[in-house]
Amino acid sequence: MATLDDLMKISGVVAAGEFTPDGKLVDFKAKMDMTKDMGALTAQFCATVTMMFNTLAGSYSKMSGMTWVPQHGWMYAGGDWTVAIGGNRGVFVETAKADFNQLYKALVSGK
Repeated sequence: MATLDDLMKISGVVAAGEFTPDGKLVDFKAKMDMTKDMGALTAQFCATVTMMFNTLAGSYSKMSGMTWVPQHGWMYAGGDWTVAIGGNRGVFVETAKADFNQLYKALVSGK
């Protein structure tokens, strides 16, 4: 499992963090101007979206007969940025500089 320091070394990553399932910030590191309050808000956001995808995946698995659980991770891209989450850890990455294969391997590979 990649550490936050490992995640920070991936091309384009400007912030990496860890959060609890209920949205509390455990730890974060940033190369950009990100306050602890911003990190805490981000942890809440990521935990909420993760919970929503867990619910949707369970329902969709039952309806479709396809296996969508357990969830391994998710991504959102908008503007110049991408948020990539694997379990209870994630990164902010400049989309144009991102190596999504490397991010996937670091965040969700082996789950």
